[in-house]
Amino acid sequence: MPQVIVHDLTRKEVGKLDLPDAAFDYPLKRHLLWEAVRHYLACGRAGTHKTKNRVEVRGGGRRPWRQKGTGRARHGSIRSPLWRKGGIVHGPRPRDYSYNFPKRARRRALASALSAKLRDGFLLVVDELTIDQPKTGLLDRLVREGLQLEGKTLLVHNGEQEALDLAARNNPRLESVRALQLHAYHVLDAEFVVISRDAAEALGEVLTR
Repeated sequence: MPQVIVHDLTRKEVGKLDLPDAAFDYPLKRHLLWEAVRHYLACGRAGTHKTKNRVEVRGGGRRPWRQKGTGRARHGSIRSPLWRKGGIVHGPRPRDYSYNFPKRARRRALASALSAKLRDGFLLVVDELTIDQPKTGLLDRLVREGLQLEGKTLLVHNGEQEALDLAARNNPRLESVRALQLHAYHVLDAEFVVISRDAAEALGEVLTR
């Protein structure tokens, strides 16, 4: 069972926390992480791409010229795929890219990603993760100066931290996610992971099931 140091928002040590092995000491599963990221990106695709076939393209209701006597090839419509601005053959159609990914596999992928961050020293546990006002500059100073972190940072909290979510959404370096909505993609996409004590305990409880 790994034991981590708990810090406050000024990077001072305020205690220690024992984390469950099933959530924070899980072996690295590269293929499982690849599957989790592929599933996350597939579910996020809009799938609204579409091209028109020769039936849907406007115009082309009459033959461009008569069948015989012109010396040119026979054509029945200017909206044929052979013509410029004509219909597209076998073009993309609207579709849903999402597919089923087992819940147990998603949890194991998240545990593998969190464990890798902890082993590499890129996971920081803080006593509490809150701010008074939803200010982007306030949160940026807290991460840069208080927590002394440079690079893309993921903030994981447990509960409705609306001020934290609002302050992080306008900063490309920061991302705020609720613990029970955390995905392996979020962890892998960030360089540092800052997680509150309550969020770490909640994740440990869920991932040990």
